[in-house]
Amino acid sequence: MKLWIALFFVTLAVGASAQSCTCKTMKWAVCEPSPCRCTVMVDEDVKQPLTCDKMIPKCFLMKAEMYRAKLNLSTRTLGGKPAETAIVDNDGIYDPDCEQDGTFKAKQCNNTEECWCVNSAGVRRTDKGDKNQMCDKLVETFWVRLELKHKETAKPVDEKKLKVAMADAIHKRYDNFNKDLVQDVTYDPEAQLIFVDVKKSKGERKSDLTRMAYYMEKDVKALPLFQDQAKFEPMVDGQKLEIANILVYYVDEEAPTFTMKGLTGGVIAVIVVVVLAVVAGLLVVFFARRRQQQMYAKAEPREMEAM
Repeated sequence: MKLWIALFFVTLAVGASAQSCTCKTMKWAVCEPSPCRCTVMVDEDVKQPLTCDKMIPKCFLMKAEMYRAKLNLSTRTLGGKPAETAIVDNDGIYDPDCEQDGTFKAKQCNNTEECWCVNSAGVRRTDKGDKNQMCDKLVETFWVRLELKHKETAKPVDEKKLKVAMADAIHKRYDNFNKDLVQDVTYDPEAQLIFVDVKKSKGERKSDLTRMAYYMEKDVKALPLFQDQAKFEPMVDGQKLEIANILVYYVDEEAPTFTMKGLTGGVIAVIVVVVLAVVAGLLVVFFARRRQQQMYAKAEPREMEAM
């Protein structure tokens, strides 16, 4: 009898251990108890070890998404710029090369002969080149602007309380993120747009703004990466804001180096058409004025003859 009781409690202990061994910051992770170890598949037969008491580095997350996309598994759905040098992630997801700590390698090629340089968010900041593309260092993103559009609300949003509400929501949802880095929050009530500037000092490497922004982007797009599938919904004056859309701008410590050759044929065609239209307009004005001058010059002698 005692043996059965002992086995029963051992079974309960094992079950409790298995339940506590989960990865709250990565829903696709597979965890093994005793001791608890969690990994996520980033390639065929390649498991990436995870530290699940913190948000997972963006580079590892993108590799996991790419691997799942290859297997046709669920991954993602598809104010203005804070500065002229701000860039957005127009290239979307790719299979990145990561350092051991999860940071992006400065040079990315996506298993192709085409290469480019990225910032600390993994976003392309140069034209694409060949294997000889030079990327001397990984340029840090020190400023992130979050452009959030919320759904209709029952009552007007209290703009004065919005900054505190946004900072509290970011702090609570994203690994106790430092509230002081949420430096400015502005609001356009007519467009229902919230602009959140999250910024750190240049040279500071302790805070990872891009990781927080990536997790928030997933939350808003209804595919949270956390085990907790709740969305990012700030509470303002007792009213929950349902976020409908998000756009993220990245400002790096050094300006990106895009050139005209990086533009697509369609964009170049539009530029050419606009330039030709401007030139044609100037020519029309020039000849119209010249004709008026000629008509005036012919009319002037006739007026003198009448006199």
